[in-house]
Amino acid sequence: MEKNSSFCFSNLSSNFPITCLITFITFFLHRVLNVIYRTGKPLGKRVSPQRPLSTLIVLGSGGHTAEMINLLLVLRKERFTPRFYIAAATDNMSLQKARVLENSLADSSETKGLSAEFMQIYRSREVGQSYVTSVWTTFVAMAHALWLMIKIRPQVVLCNGPGTCIPLCVIAFFFKVVGIRWSSIFYVESIARVKRLSLSGLLLYKLRIADQFFVQWPQLQRKYPRAHYVGCLM
Repeated sequence: MEKNSSFCFSNLSSNFPITCLITFITFFLHRVLNVIYRTGKPLGKRVSPQRPLSTLIVLGSGGHTAEMINLLLVLRKERFTPRFYIAAATDNMSLQKARVLENSLADSSETKGLSAEFMQIYRSREVGQSYVTSVWTTFVAMAHALWLMIKIRPQVVLCNGPGTCIPLCVIAFFFKVVGIRWSSIFYVESIARVKRLSLSGLLLYKLRIADQFFVQWPQLQRKYPRAHYVGCLM
């Protein structure tokens, strides 16, 4: 009898870690599915309609920043504040354009007192970089993105295609799953994308990370039915 008891106890002890692992995975998957289900739905009582929302704005080189600046010009500045601008570490021009925009807003009487911060993030891979060395730089970029997201903890994320938005949006989605912060992710596909999505847009669309996904061409909306067609923003 004692041998049978000890045998049962040893079996329970050996199965306990496996049971805990299965329970954890089940709970985590349930949280992921719950976040995906709630993604894109109104926040309801979680956010007051008068309360300012801390906003993370991801900038990219070239046309990405020009499109984002045009989008910000029609944004309710008093609603989306403070604003945190992030660009790649090698992209100084985008942050300069953002500073010019914020300086012009500071000169207007209705937006005095609003705050903005400007930050840079490491790229996962530079143009022409080998894939072997990009493994390390990707790890560094993810760690840096995590530190920035913990520091900012934005309620809104605005992005429109640069690759630097992917780690930030993935971390924002992870924060939703673990209950750290609910960040609403708004993705606007570039006007240059007429027939197919960019790689960044495709990832955010297929993985259902973006709360709202906007395209600027009607044929894209027909191809990706969960996207919203908003017309040309340029």
